[in-house]
Amino acid sequence: MARSNLFTALKIGTALAALAGAPAFAQTEQPAGTGVSDEQEAVAANAANDEGLSAQGQEIVVTARRRAESLQDVPIAVTAYSGEALERQGALDITDISDTTPNVTLETSRGSNTTLTAFIRGVGQQDPVAGFEAGVGVYLDDVFLNRPQAAVLDIYDVERIEVLRGPQGTLYGRNTIGGAIKYVTRRLDQDPSIRARANLGMFRQADLILSASTPLTDAIRVGASGARLSRGGFGENLNNGLENYNRDLWATRGTVELEPNSNLFVRLSADYTKDNSDPRNGHRLIPSLLTGAPVLSNPYFTRAGLNTPEQDIEAYGGAARIELRLGEAITLRNITAYRKDRTATPIDFDSLPTADVDVPAIYRNKQFSNEFQVVYEGPRLQGVAGVYYLDANANNIFDVILATTGALIGIPGFTASTFGDVDTKTWAVFGDFTFDVTEQLSVSLGGRYTNDKRTGTVIRKNLAGGASPALGGAGVQVGALTSNFTGDKTFKQFTPRASISFEPNDENTFYASYSKGFKGGGFDPRGLSTAAPDLNGNGTREANEIFDYFLFEPEKVDSYELGYKAAMFDRRLRLALAGFYANYKDVQVPGSVGAVVNGIPTFVGVTTNAGKATFKGLEAEMQATLARDFAGEGSRLNLTGTLGYLDAQYDEFVTNVANFSATGAPAAGTAARPVDVADFRRIQNTPKWTLSGTVDYGFPLATGDLSVSSTVSYRSKTFQFETPSPFLDQPGYTLVDAGVVWTSEGDRFTIGLHGKNLTDKQYITSGYQFLAINPVTGAPVRSVAPASPVFAQPGVAPSLGREGVVTAFYGNPRQVFLSLGVKF
Repeated sequence: MARSNLFTALKIGTALAALAGAPAFAQTEQPAGTGVSDEQEAVAANAANDEGLSAQGQEIVVTARRRAESLQDVPIAVTAYSGEALERQGALDITDISDTTPNVTLETSRGSNTTLTAFIRGVGQQDPVAGFEAGVGVYLDDVFLNRPQAAVLDIYDVERIEVLRGPQGTLYGRNTIGGAIKYVTRRLDQDPSIRARANLGMFRQADLILSASTPLTDAIRVGASGARLSRGGFGENLNNGLENYNRDLWATRGTVELEPNSNLFVRLSADYTKDNSDPRNGHRLIPSLLTGAPVLSNPYFTRAGLNTPEQDIEAYGGAARIELRLGEAITLRNITAYRKDRTATPIDFDSLPTADVDVPAIYRNKQFSNEFQVVYEGPRLQGVAGVYYLDANANNIFDVILATTGALIGIPGFTASTFGDVDTKTWAVFGDFTFDVTEQLSVSLGGRYTNDKRTGTVIRKNLAGGASPALGGAGVQVGALTSNFTGDKTFKQFTPRASISFEPNDENTFYASYSKGFKGGGFDPRGLSTAAPDLNGNGTREANEIFDYFLFEPEKVDSYELGYKAAMFDRRLRLALAGFYANYKDVQVPGSVGAVVNGIPTFVGVTTNAGKATFKGLEAEMQATLARDFAGEGSRLNLTGTLGYLDAQYDEFVTNVANFSATGAPAAGTAARPVDVADFRRIQNTPKWTLSGTVDYGFPLATGDLSVSSTVSYRSKTFQFETPSPFLDQPGYTLVDAGVVWTSEGDRFTIGLHGKNLTDKQYITSGYQFLAINPVTGAPVRSVAPASPVFAQPGVAPSLGREGVVTAFYGNPRQVFLSLGVKF
């Protein structure tokens, strides 16, 4: 981070603080603790909502549009979860909300417990390598997390989580093309407070979360929280005895809040997370093709042989938020943040003791961001305008150890090593304003101009003797570098947004909106210079040919949405309906394939702008109070339901195909040419149907309240990649959760018993596949070489390594745990 960036941010903060003392802006005195922050207003409004989202007749207040508003009135598809509701549901981390949020997929990525794969309405990114930007923005207290590493946020000390579906850019600092997830931590109490929560359960689960805060003066409050989250493995590594899918995590967060008067609010926060869990290895789905090892019966067991570098994940960051109210209508807000993380992980793609496709890796990320906003809330005009700056670096080194292949080509311990470094410098100006044409009709207009500069460096080389020294090995370089690329390019885009909202009365809201999303391009971090095509046929790969080979262009989406929100029958029934249609252009599809380059078997990064896709779908959310006060005062029977339908398809997906016809029939000798394979490609991590239903029955018991709830969720067939896989694609499945929670009068004590995945359903969430496939249909074949006697015949053959890589990662099995909570 350049020092000038930090100094600029500090100057802005100092200026805001100085303005607070100016007597020119007379204010109506606000009650202590309400402050000037929209987040504080939202917290105060939600404080009475003891039943979280299961309560009826009470408003849920969110800050999806950077101002405190009733969820009922926001003309955006938003799902909100209060911290209290998440605790009652037994939610452990941010992925737990995926089952009850329509058209949303949140999963823990392969290899570790902390890297996030996020998709909303078919848009996302599952490749964690430096150079690929997220399609879904994750915000921790309005700070954008630039990389997926350390983005699986644990549920502790949380005020609420909001999920915004569709492109976001005119309201948020960083443009995100698919949607945004806002994780809002709990604000400090006005009085001294202590909270403690413990979870004890199956697989030796033992979690302890402590938080405390106190006012030092009328204007200063301090607080801290800490979490120790541990669990034994769901399975075991039979090769080295390590646990598989275990959890060993420490986390802490500290906060200082300054509120010298009702015009000024300052929040300083810092957090730290250390994950010492063992490597998270996958389960082979086919017998090994070289050594003949059979498939293990337990999907959580593995035989992975790689254990260097030692699994180690560390993440930390700090933020300063300053809000200054100038008069009744204008608030200035500045958010400055710095974050850094490091992930060292041994990824054994083949999950066998042999060094066949073993990938030791280290990911390093750091970012500095500053966002300045002007929020206006007048009688008829409300909105936000801002300037955003991000300076980020993503750096990784990883090896692909192909020792079994090295034995064939005379290079013992053959390894393909890759170093990648990507700098992102982006700035943007944005604004979004709503004008009340009448008391019932409102119009919103917004726009954003983004300037993204990406600088990428990719260095690749072949090694003998195993892994790189930087990854704990003793490999030495063989031959010349296979990639030595550095390039930069700036991507610029204006993205507008417009909506119209009609509220005939307080119980009904209709809206229609249009928004354009944009995600900048970059350079393939796995690219291989020696694989670049000689486009002019002069026998030399020239610099411009290599540049174009590494480059992938921005992707864009035009999204249209119609929505309806209602609170009917004395607010006993709440509905939120949305229908949407999106045109998705130049879709970025990252990947890597096995190839032979200059006689050496290796892997090659293949990132394409696939062409075009269309998404159309429906979303429905319902909360109903079926009965009240029927078994004593405060008793209730509530029903909550969600439904998501998404028809997502590629309209154009052009790739080079040789030796096969455009329909996938064998055609030996056919030269490589562009072929549109859209009919054979699928949108990854995007089920057509997502449904959930929750029944919550509560009644008074022993001077407290007992809540009994159960949730059933369903996800239809999910494709892991664009090319269908008969091994990894997950058929539709149903999960059943349940919980019983007793809360004492005044919410001081809670005791809960929670069950997750009670039917112990086994389901695949991600995986790896490196097999020879028909380049059109994606069906596995025994060979794609025309000279082979088994050319194009159905069967299984490796495309990288010799064992054959088809490795799956699974969702959590049945878990039952007891939760104990206390507040003082």
